[in-house]
Amino acid sequence: MRIEKYVAPLIRASLDNDLRTVRALSTKIIRNIKEENPEIAYQISEALSYNGSGLSSTRSIGYGSLPQDADSRSDLLIVEEPIEIDKPFFDEKLNSIIQTIEDERENMNKLISMGLKPTSSILLYGEPGVGKTFLARYFSSLFNLKFASLDMASAVSSYFGKTGQNLKKVINYAKEEPTLLLLDEFDAIAKKRDDLTDLGELKRVVNVLLKELEDWPSHSILVAATNHPELLDRAIWRRFDMAIEIPLPVIETRLDIINNEFKNMEIGETDVLVAKLTKGMSPADIVKICEKSKKQVIMYNAEPKKAIVVEIANMTDGKNIEFNKRFCKIAKEEFSMTYREMASILGKSISAIQNYLKKGDK
Repeated sequence: MRIEKYVAPLIRASLDNDLRTVRALSTKIIRNIKEENPEIAYQISEALSYNGSGLSSTRSIGYGSLPQDADSRSDLLIVEEPIEIDKPFFDEKLNSIIQTIEDERENMNKLISMGLKPTSSILLYGEPGVGKTFLARYFSSLFNLKFASLDMASAVSSYFGKTGQNLKKVINYAKEEPTLLLLDEFDAIAKKRDDLTDLGELKRVVNVLLKELEDWPSHSILVAATNHPELLDRAIWRRFDMAIEIPLPVIETRLDIINNEFKNMEIGETDVLVAKLTKGMSPADIVKICEKSKKQVIMYNAEPKKAIVVEIANMTDGKNIEFNKRFCKIAKEEFSMTYREMASILGKSISAIQNYLKKGDK
């Protein structure tokens, strides 16, 4: 019997926290697959048995109890199974760095036998939305490591006075078994120790980090991410095996992102012109633009490329003169937009539109 019919009701029950239905459907799935896929059936039954005994089902796959704050008993980490995801789009330089990390992990035993260790601690820095967290998740997928994440800003504010203790628990957990530990908003705990507003707690936390990073085990990976590298203590930089800046995407990368988002829809032959309009935008911004554009295509049968151009313009504030000139050039030449349409989209006067077109795209 095919099990596909159980997928939709199982998802609905999970989203509604209807554990009774989840258990019932899971049992039916076990019965249907136990002969052809005994290993999967066993994993499902193990998850059910652990959850039924009051334990997290993740323990059935070797995930031990999570570190907790001593007073609130709140979990300090969110732990997820590694999920296969596509490789993020970056420029050639960054792709080369990622490939080096991958090669080192694949040759881990060979390196260790020669007294060397693969890259195991990585500092990612760059503007919001450039893909720092996505890259960490990709590493988790690529190396089949459970993904453990901690929002450092909320942890510090919630557990002030015990941040060092809690961080030590989190680090010890990630060291015990293969894990990718993500310390997001890293600048919240790794600030320069000459910060006059600090009462001493964060200085102790930095010292904890410096010590723990010295002997980070090869079987796990620590990824720290920050939007504000200038706030980090100078000594922290030296402790990481690798510090990687993730820049805003170049035009080729932006084009790859757009084409990937519209891989099932035809955009046309002048995609580079569209990609030019996204200069200075992050991958997250571009994906958001594409998602909004696809909605226009699906609901109103809009022409994909035109929908993208309009959404790009909608995301700007109309103050970038060079952008406005590029937009008007494409709008007129590619889509025969009227001056009134362009003025409405950019929030400018018709005379301003005429001026943009007269000056042209330099």
